[in-house]
Formats: sequence, C-alpha cells, structure tokens
Amino acid sequence: MGITKTLACMGENFIWPRIKNDVRQFIVVCIDYQHTKYNTRKQVGLLCPLAIHSRPWEDLSLDFIVGLPAYGGHTIVLVVLDHFSKGIHLGMLQSNYMTYIVAFLFMEIVAKIHGMPRNLVLDRDPLFISRFWKELFKLSGTKLCMSSTYHPLINEETGVLNCIVEQYMRAFVHQQPSYWG
Repeated sequence: MGITKTLACMGENFIWPRIKNDVRQFIVVCIDYQHTKYNTRKQVGLLCPLAIHSRPWEDLSLDFIVGLPAYGGHTIVLVVLDHFSKGIHLGMLQSNYMTYIVAFLFMEIVAKIHGMPRNLVLDRDPLFISRFWKELFKLSGTKLCMSSTYHPLINEETGVLNCIVEQYMRAFVHQQPSYWG
C-alpha cells in the first residue's frame, strides 16, 4: 500500500517510538511491494473528461492488457469498465483474436448480463473501426466514442484500472511468473 497507507493502518492498532521510520524501512525492503507497485506519475497530454454518468452499465470503457504469459493459449485480458459504478468485467483472449471473437466475448461477459451499453469508449484501434463493430453497435443503438491522437487521455480511467489489475496479477504470479494455473 505504500508508506502513508501502511502507516495509517498500523497507527490504528499500534504505537511505538520511531514507528514511521520502521514502516518506511519495511516498505523499502518489502519484496512483494517492490514487485507489484506501478508507476503513479501523471501521463503527459491533454485530458478530455467524459460526460457525467447517470446509470450503471450504460457508459463503458473497453481496453486490453497484452503481453501476458500464456494460460490455456490466452495471453490477452479484455477489460470492460463501467464508469458509473466502477465495476469491471474481465475476459481472456488468445493473441490471434478476430473481431467476431471479441464481439462474442463482449456479449458473453457484459451484454448478456447488463444489456447493450449506451456509450462505449475505446482507444482508436483498427480492430474496432471495422464495419462489423460499427454495424453491431449501430443496430443495437450504442454510440461509439473513439479517442484520438490529439486527446489520448480521454480513456484515462480505464488505464488506471488496468494498472490495478496488472498489480494484482503480478502479486499472484511474482514467485512463479511462468505459471498461472
């Protein structure tokens, strides 16, 4: 959790002289913390905030975590974030996925449970610019909101969530990174 949060948790139940120094020393040498922490520096660029959301599972973000060790042939995690409730759904994909596979996975992990979203924010990617996605969402009444080169941080909330998911994944596998099962 870092020095500040760990000190706050410890301070609720314990007190001793030099507690701050002891906690700082522990965090600096803690192997789990060093393996799982992620960079919290602000990204450079302009931020275009999204509209205020009014209901859960109507305004979603979609992103991928790539480059993971293979588990059952899957190396990619599809991350779907609800902007209102901050709830997420995760799905596994193989590295050679096709558009229809992503669409099917999206329908299985999100649309089947919550219905089709009103808005879907995703990074500008050739996969999602395809006619299949445009037609699918046009027929369902969902508006696609693409980020652009000029406003890359429009989907920053999903990027922050990806860091947290990656941190959990590193915490689970850092002892044996090639073994997921």
